Amino acid sequence: MALSNLIKTIQNIMRKDTGVDGDAQRISQLTWMLFLKIFDDKESEYELLDSNYKSPIPEELRWRNWAVEDTGITGDELIDFINEKLFPGLKNMSWQKGDDPKGFIVKEIFQDSYNYMKSGTLMRQVINVIDNEIDFNNSKQTHIFNDIYEKILKDLQSAGNAGEYYTPRAVTKFVVEMVDPQLGDKILDPACGTGGFLIDSLEHIRNNQVKTPEEEKLLQNSIYGTEKKPLPHMLVMTNLILHGIEAPLNVRRGNSLANSIRDITQKDRVDVVITNPPFGGIEQDMIKKGFPTQFQTSETADLFLIMIIELLKSGGKAGIVLPDGSLTGDGVKARIREKLITDCNLHTIVRLPNSVFAPYATVATNLLFFTKGESTKEVWYYEHTLPEGQKSYSKTKTINFEEFKPIQEWWIDRKESEVSWKVTIDDLQETGFNLDIKNPNKKEDTIEFTSAELIKKLEDSFADSRKLLEEIKKEL
Repeated sequence: MALSNLIKTIQNIMRKDTGVDGDAQRISQLTWMLFLKIFDDKESEYELLDSNYKSPIPEELRWRNWAVEDTGITGDELIDFINEKLFPGLKNMSWQKGDDPKGFIVKEIFQDSYNYMKSGTLMRQVINVIDNEIDFNNSKQTHIFNDIYEKILKDLQSAGNAGEYYTPRAVTKFVVEMVDPQLGDKILDPACGTGGFLIDSLEHIRNNQVKTPEEEKLLQNSIYGTEKKPLPHMLVMTNLILHGIEAPLNVRRGNSLANSIRDITQKDRVDVVITNPPFGGIEQDMIKKGFPTQFQTSETADLFLIMIIELLKSGGKAGIVLPDGSLTGDGVKARIREKLITDCNLHTIVRLPNSVFAPYATVATNLLFFTKGESTKEVWYYEHTLPEGQKSYSKTKTINFEEFKPIQEWWIDRKESEVSWKVTIDDLQETGFNLDIKNPNKKEDTIEFTSAELIKKLEDSFADSRKLLEEIKKEL
């Protein structure tokens, strides 16, 4: 079944259920089902590799023993099993972090998961579609989880909430390739959402540098992340398991800003930070107090920027998404930017079109790339432009990774052009470290008309002139 038809089928089934209220609950419902299916598929792989493998999930609760169609239950019996055995059983497993990492992950994921469906018959239909149509051990379907989630997001009518933790895959891939994390680097996304940056980092290093099981283990132990909300946390954990991290214990649920940056020590610092922090949010006073007085602000993105600077090791690299609002402004904002420019080499800012995150958000955003340990001497800007003939991005016309190819080519041999320019540190100091620098090389937009259009506009103009002359004559 084609992906679009698969999702449409699942959504149509869920819409018939009186217990599922809205798209957010549909995503949550589908996610825990997908997690158990993926976990079971991965366990089949573990069993082939290790004849002594033992599942951390009680036998009765394993997907293969209640969900597979041949042995599956349905109707009220299925609903009773889900509500009275499956969820309580998984939530109350005794596994601790040091016992069985896989068991601990399953237990942690189900702490904030819920079953919204009330019809066991409809639930059976959804389970059958998932079980029969998707094989997560099939290498050709490895990316289907990402595709499923993206397809659901694109279909959301009230996409604002979902967009809080979604970054287009073209953007995550571009940022990772430009930052170029290396095997052995400690890589962090402090607001990891569904895990796009972490997955791309994993694949970037795995495809280019990993040759042995020992190197693969080193890579898996180098991926760190934090996510505040339960649904994206479940999604990132599922995604990482699907991409070969058996127990992503370094990705935790919580608010990265809740930890005082005064408590950050060398052991907490990382080699790479890649992230799209939430912006436009307002943090509580107790969160702000964890920051030095001169940097205390309610704006989430600005707090994340300060925290990222502190978390980087000397020589550490960052690639982050920030809104225009963080590039300008007086007071605290200016002091934060001054710290960034003083403590780090902010070498590149890629200015993105407003609609990159459409339909989830239309805020103007930028990609900032910097290295800690040396101050900024000059900042290079590149203005990413829309494809020719396209007025904006949308949920049907999203940004494509190929569009970043010109920027990657320019990155190697930088020159000023109609879309690129540089600003010196002296110029930045004169403006109070304002980074919202407009393109000085951009030509004024010219509007071209066909001959027929031009003749029509001239005729209209002459007509307006004649009308004006007649009115003047009357007055005289």
